[in-house]
Amino acid sequence: MNIQITKPALQWFKEELGLKGQGEHVRFFARYGGCGSIQSGFSLGISQESPSVIGAKEEADGIIFYIEEKDLWYFKGHDLKVKYSRKNEEIDFVYEEQEKTEPSS
Repeated sequence: MNIQITKPALQWFKEELGLKGQGEHVRFFARYGGCGSIQSGFSLGISQESPSVIGAKEEADGIIFYIEEKDLWYFKGHDLKVKYSRKNEEIDFVYEEQEKTEPSS
């Protein structure tokens, strides 16, 4: 699973969470409630905390964005792209289906 953070989304995280860079962490996690688009009854949460067991990560400008292994079920074979919506002035989560690869023989 891959995580992609666009530059406008990175700027949003820096401003909203007061992130400076090097060594800081942002966790994406499955939470009960809300209106997620890929798991009924769950949505994606955000927190600033150090990782336990990382299942997927992306580093942008020294900040580690990650999902713990225990939360990978939420994504159901999708990658996560985090974008910034200028219209709504907030971040958007886009779930992109992972490409299926043929097993090599």
